[in-house]
Amino acid sequence: MNTIWIVLPILTVLMFDLGLTLKLKDFYMVIMRPKAFIVALTGQIVLLPLIALGLGHLFHLPPVFFIGLMLIACSPGGSSSNIFSKLAGGDVALSVTLTAMSSLITLITLPVLMEWVTVSTGSEVGITLPVGNLLKQNLLLMLLPVLIGIAINRFWPKAAASIDKVLSKIAFPALMLLVAVFFAQHYRTIFANIGRLGACVTALILLAAGCAAAASRIFRISGRERRTVVIEVGMQNAAQAIALATSPFVFNNQEMAIPAILYSLMMNVVLLTYVAIVKKRTL
Repeated sequence: MNTIWIVLPILTVLMFDLGLTLKLKDFYMVIMRPKAFIVALTGQIVLLPLIALGLGHLFHLPPVFFIGLMLIACSPGGSSSNIFSKLAGGDVALSVTLTAMSSLITLITLPVLMEWVTVSTGSEVGITLPVGNLLKQNLLLMLLPVLIGIAINRFWPKAAASIDKVLSKIAFPALMLLVAVFFAQHYRTIFANIGRLGACVTALILLAAGCAAAASRIFRISGRERRTVVIEVGMQNAAQAIALATSPFVFNNQEMAIPAILYSLMMNVVLLTYVAIVKKRTL
């Protein structure tokens, strides 16, 4: 089974569901809560790629895994972060706005960063990036579903709420199904590299979340917003990274998706632990 035919629909559904929860007034959140928004967005767009770049060199990852690690670092947000923010008692409206804005911004930043990484790292092993195809795939599978979701929410809000109620329940299990299928197909390669690569992606999650928590305290961001910032910076869009790695129109490389698969597993462990700690403290 080619996992690309699982991941592409899942990514499209996740982005469509994000659009269903968005209202135009949500974007005023940027003006109303600038500190939390700027700290989180800077963490997602700037800090994460820098941390991944350093970790990739520190752990001496081979080029295909190095590029895969950078892919996950350059793919912020995802609608799952909104669910985790709700579980942690965070600011869900802020989470939704951050997810939407970071997804739009990475339509520009991701191709630029990944082209640089691919040229500097992947050329020695024959890995290339068709930037035009990446842009087309992101526009078709990420931007278009969000815009359709926003339009439905604008003109048929009751229908949007009903659809979201269903999709929000099946999207995350579908992503876990993808991880399970991919894991079953590539378990030999995963187990052969799980020590170094697993430690690397876990370090990425912990450093990202830790830096987000520290920055939130430095800028005196309140409890609910701070929890949202930590989750948004610590939780990447694994579906997008897997889609770009395995897509026959972009990298067409199954091994490149392994960092995102391991990231998905460890991300849930780390952030569910964080949610449990937060809930215990607020009781």
